[in-house]
Amino acid sequence: MLFRIRKFEKADFDTLWQIDQACFDPQLAYSRPELAFYMRRPESFTLVAEGEAGGVLGFIVAETRRKSGHIITIDVVAEARRTGVGSALLHAAEDQLLRAGTTAVALETPVNNDAAIRFYKQKGYFVEKTVAGYYSGQLDALVMTKELAQSPVKL
Repeated sequence: MLFRIRKFEKADFDTLWQIDQACFDPQLAYSRPELAFYMRRPESFTLVAEGEAGGVLGFIVAETRRKSGHIITIDVVAEARRTGVGSALLHAAEDQLLRAGTTAVALETPVNNDAAIRFYKQKGYFVEKTVAGYYSGQLDALVMTKELAQSPVKL
């Protein structure tokens, strides 16, 4: 599947919100104001995966927090899963976090989302802890973290 990663544009918002609604159970999906809030935070950024034909295939929202990064959400439309879109989005976000000076990144995922847990473990994340009732006070989350390797400087 051919796609490119680009920066978020304001005209993307409704599409991204609809993708989030389709990707997550109603108790996990963000409301419009919540998604807008996370995307507007001063240290956050949103990257979009756009297909060859121009449609949005997925997106990631991340932020820097001093020396650590945080993946707020990563969403990929069903038909584009397992094609490298999620991996490319995560890699692009990690690269941007590294350039911002972060040394580690964290994220949360529901304890029952086996596919996401496998995906993140394959990308070098490990389970740091479990947070009871993280999602709507009902569903526990795993906090997963990864050290970001600084590339050696070539002289």
